[in-house]
Amino acid sequence: MDRAEIVDVTLRYCRALDARDYDALDDVFTPEARADLMEELEGREAIKVRVRRALEPLDRTQHLVGNHQVEVNGDRATCSSYLQSQHVRREAEGGPNFIVAGQYEDRLVRTQEGWRIEFRRLLVWWTEGNARVTRG
Repeated sequence: MDRAEIVDVTLRYCRALDARDYDALDDVFTPEARADLMEELEGREAIKVRVRRALEPLDRTQHLVGNHQVEVNGDRATCSSYLQSQHVRREAEGGPNFIVAGQYEDRLVRTQEGWRIEFRRLLVWWTEGNARVTRG
């Protein structure tokens, strides 16, 4: 049961980003969460600002996660998952598509509201396409 709930947290993150529903990240991260998303971030609000800044210039995104490896130890857990994210900005000079592939490394804690990420690290393994897509 814990494993399924933890995987669901990672899926909620992707859906929130693709729907641009940044407040839905309240159901993904603890208020004091930290993250390394190509920059060091302190607090859930800083994470929300970072992803909003990255995604707002884009026409569309699709974030996919899989190959989850979950380890639960009482009220704490780790989850490693592969990711692939497609970024589209139709008017970008050089082409409209940019793909990022890599891995998320998460530390989670069980709260009264359910599992939440207290730390997330993005490891980029490779990219393909026009990086200018993500530069707004």
